[in-house]
Amino acid sequence: MAADRISTWAPLRSPVFRALWIAQLVSNLGTWMQTVGAQWILVDQPNAAALVSFVQTAIALPVMLLSIPSGVLADLVDRRRLLIGAQAGMAVASLTLTVFTATGHTTPAVLLSLLFLLGCGQALTAPAWQAVQPELVPRDQIASAAALGSMSVNIGRAVGPAVAGVIVSIAGPTVVFGFNTLSFIGIVAVLLVSKWPTRTSPLPSERPLAALQAGTRFIRAAPAIRRVLFRAILFIAPASAVWSLLPVIAHDRLGLSSAGYGLLLGALGLGAVCGALGLSRLRTLFTPTQRLALAAVLFAMGAVATALVEQVVLVIVLLVGAGLAWLLAMSTLNSTMQLLLPAWVRARGLSVYMLVFMGGQAIGSLVWGLVAGAYGAVSALLLAAALLVACAVTTLWWPIRHNVEDIDLSPAAYWPEPQLVVEPDPADGPVLVMRGYDVPPADVAAFTDSMALVGRSRQRTGAMEWRLYRDVGTVDRFVEAFVVRSWAEHMHQHQVRLTARDREIEQTVVQYAAGAHTVSHLVAVEAG
Repeated sequence: MAADRISTWAPLRSPVFRALWIAQLVSNLGTWMQTVGAQWILVDQPNAAALVSFVQTAIALPVMLLSIPSGVLADLVDRRRLLIGAQAGMAVASLTLTVFTATGHTTPAVLLSLLFLLGCGQALTAPAWQAVQPELVPRDQIASAAALGSMSVNIGRAVGPAVAGVIVSIAGPTVVFGFNTLSFIGIVAVLLVSKWPTRTSPLPSERPLAALQAGTRFIRAAPAIRRVLFRAILFIAPASAVWSLLPVIAHDRLGLSSAGYGLLLGALGLGAVCGALGLSRLRTLFTPTQRLALAAVLFAMGAVATALVEQVVLVIVLLVGAGLAWLLAMSTLNSTMQLLLPAWVRARGLSVYMLVFMGGQAIGSLVWGLVAGAYGAVSALLLAAALLVACAVTTLWWPIRHNVEDIDLSPAAYWPEPQLVVEPDPADGPVLVMRGYDVPPADVAAFTDSMALVGRSRQRTGAMEWRLYRDVGTVDRFVEAFVVRSWAEHMHQHQVRLTARDREIEQTVVQYAAGAHTVSHLVAVEAG
């Protein structure tokens, strides 16, 4: 496909995307530098080992707890304003940490509290940040945009700690906290001057709880999205062993200093950059499922290398391959999710993906730590490698959709407006919608097969329940019935949620029905 030949760098031709990507890269560097500075403050404290581990917990826990609500929020409000507010709040928290550290008032409690607030800001930012990418670049560049995003994170992960280690040793942690503050201010400045299309709707905004339920129904009725989430778990859970146990391997098996450990992280980051540079070629050669299988095998080789190989140079070479594999898997999963999600529910869907990603890493790291404690780090890494190979093999039975670029999810309000004698209140409901179809006997089997896809379409766009009935009192008469939570939600279904793909699905049914179908709208009323 032509989309497969799009250069990884193509999204950077968009001035807005380019400015935001550079700002995000600087912010990723600042975030990893901040982590090193925070850990340095705690190394001389009593119970330093536990306190240092709490640094990552304070940052990651809010992302796990708030990613789903943040995704709902990002779909309900203006995403640009949400990003500005969240980044400004993070700048204030980081500036507070900088001032407290410069004046000697950063106690462990103060440090962890401010890191928790920064983690809350990251949780608010992440779904909106992911969701705006398809609004800034053409659809055929989304995979490249996802690769650039993953590359930015991995460059920050590889370079940030090494730079921070030098700065902290020379000038102390205050400087790295100050740099992180400036990185947030830089993102706010870019967001303030950047412009992109805003989403407008004449309908009242969805209520948060109803929006959360709508997002949940969408994912339940979207097998392709559920498959992506499943494949993400299969890869991330064993792959987290390398990230969590690499410091132990560097120190205990390879006898490396902190600088040597930074070199191993740098190899992973270099691999991610190489993966991004070669991604357009890999997309031409392999389907998304094949790329995930290749990534799992390459990362398994990296896990085996860290477990068994004692030559540092060879370990570094194989970790470069693991870094490429990480980029390949993350960009494939992320871009597939973005391409499968229509605009109205994109942030909610991506927040679920982020929860799976962060939860898989957090829980996986904990499990692999326990396994390493009981059986040793080498045994844990070899088991993780075996699971990664199994992950690659399972792609034979559980592939992900390979033609997602061809799915047209542009809004398509093609349902005719209902003819009303009584105008319902937006809060009235539930609403029962019934559509009748006259189907010739020869087409009944094909019709019912096609209606299964229609049923999933209805549930993705808002139906709480959907069933197909046969009218036993009329020859060849079928009735589709579905229930929507309220009249307002049904209007969102009419005007906002339907896509060109939904229209294609309905058109496959129309060819089997004789004559025009009938539609009835029934709004529930209180009896008595």
